[in-house]
Amino acid sequence: MRPDDQQGAVAAEYIHTNYRLEKIAVLDDKSTAGRGIVDVVEARLHRLGRQVSRQSYVAGERGFRALLSRMKKDRLRVAYIGGYHTEVGLLVRQAAEAKADLTVMANDPLMTSEFWAITGSAGNGTLFTFMPNPAGNANAASAVAGLKASGLPGEGYTLYACAAVQAWAEAVNRSGSFNADRVASALRSRPIDRFDKRRDNSASGFLVYRWRDGHVERVKKY
Repeated sequence: MRPDDQQGAVAAEYIHTNYRLEKIAVLDDKSTAGRGIVDVVEARLHRLGRQVSRQSYVAGERGFRALLSRMKKDRLRVAYIGGYHTEVGLLVRQAAEAKADLTVMANDPLMTSEFWAITGSAGNGTLFTFMPNPAGNANAASAVAGLKASGLPGEGYTLYACAAVQAWAEAVNRSGSFNADRVASALRSRPIDRFDKRRDNSASGFLVYRWRDGHVERVKKY
C-alpha cells in the first residue's frame, strides 16, 4: 500500500469506529495530494457503509466562514481534511469562533508546531495521522540529542528527513559519484535500512495523534 492508502485507511477506520452517529464531511484543497488522500478516505468510508458529504476549498484560502456555515446548517459534525497545516489551522480556528461543534481530522502535515501557532487552544482535540514517531526509537537517541543541541526539533519530519539524507549519503558512497542517475541506481540496487523495496519508509503503519495544549499525543485506543 502507498502511504496515502495506509493513512487514509487508518483515518477512515478511526472515524467510523468513533463517530458512528455523526454526519461526516470530507474536504480537499483541490491539490493532487489533497484530493488523493481524501479519495481514499471517502472510498473506505463508503465501503464501511457510511455516507459522506464531499466539500472542497482552494489551497491558500484564508476565509472558511461560508463553508463552515453550510456544514453547520447540514449538521456535519466530523470533517476529514486533506490539506496543509495552514489552511487546516485556519479552518479549525474559525470553526471554534463560529461555534460549529466540529471535530477535525487531517493527514500528516499537521505534525508541526506551526499548526498550534495558528489555532491556539482551538486546536485542542484536532486529530491527524502520522507515521510512528522515531524519536521514541532507542537507535535514534543520538540523532535526537544532536538535533536538539542544534536547536532543531528532534521528532516527526525532522528525523525522517535525517534518515533520507543518510540513505542518500550511503548511496553516494556506494556509487562513488554525486551524479543523480548513479545515486538513484545505487539506491535501487540494494535495500537500505529504514526503507522498503518501494523506497517508502519501512516503519509499520500509521498512527492516530491528537493536539493537546500545544503538544502532540498519540491516541492509544480507538
